[in-house]
Amino acid sequence: MPRVRQITNHIAMVRPISFRFNTQTAKNDFFQNKLKESPEDIQAHALIEFDGFVDLLRSKGINVHVFDDDSSQFLTPDSIFPNNWFVSLEPNHLVLCPMFAKDRRHERTKFLGELVGALGKHELQIYDMTHYEHDHRFLEGTGAMVLDRVHKKAYGCLSERCDEGLFREFCSEFGYKAVPFHGYQTHDGKRVPIYHTNVMMGIGEKFAVVCLSAIDDPDERKTVVDELTESGKEIVDMSESEIDHFAGNEIEVEGADQQRYTVMTQSTFNVLSEDQKAVIKKSSELIVGEVQTIEDVGGGSVRCMISELF
Repeated sequence: MPRVRQITNHIAMVRPISFRFNTQTAKNDFFQNKLKESPEDIQAHALIEFDGFVDLLRSKGINVHVFDDDSSQFLTPDSIFPNNWFVSLEPNHLVLCPMFAKDRRHERTKFLGELVGALGKHELQIYDMTHYEHDHRFLEGTGAMVLDRVHKKAYGCLSERCDEGLFREFCSEFGYKAVPFHGYQTHDGKRVPIYHTNVMMGIGEKFAVVCLSAIDDPDERKTVVDELTESGKEIVDMSESEIDHFAGNEIEVEGADQQRYTVMTQSTFNVLSEDQKAVIKKSSELIVGEVQTIEDVGGGSVRCMISELF
């Protein structure tokens, strides 16, 4: 029986063509910001950041499959964040996920063929959950769920984009233990739900980053801590101000010679303490990308830009 892997050397990323502020996703993604720059300038800056980031990843021996967006049929301003519309699972499963924003559903139409080709169409088993969009129920991939693949646990911050019933259906179908909870951030002086789990939590082979103060319910907070501890993860606790700089939006990948790398943004690196970085560095080298425009406008960071391929 092959060893179950937490991380992979193969990832998919989408090179944008129409990246801009998305009013549909801004309804519950409070990390997005409207900039004064024109859409054309924003797209140009995002493209420079994207290409530089891909080059950086490839320089470490990470296999990056780049899918090029196009505007021939549909405008897809958030295509740069492909981890929301699918989940790739070992040994040969592909889960197609129901999406909250209507304009994001076009991403499946554009890129599914390339994705299937990258994964290997002859062995692939597809589990399609997209019909739930008709019922206004959503489960946005590894944005909505943070997976401990080795210990078969799925962590889900419940929100409009992480329906508890669909979360539990996914877990039941693929043998994961569901760990649901409610996470909140302060926005305009109010506590509002965090739209995606992966902006406040990430799991590597040896550690987990999580903003525990975002989990207001003490019992839910204790459950998350207990589950992570039981799985042998050293917890790096983030503050809310740190996740405002996408400190939870990190991902561990495998580079050349099976070297582990934790990918984070420059804004995250700047706010983390030396003690927090030291925990990660025990088992994983850091890759620091500069994607400030993408973060400011899109409300997502480097983890959102990376979809694991297993």
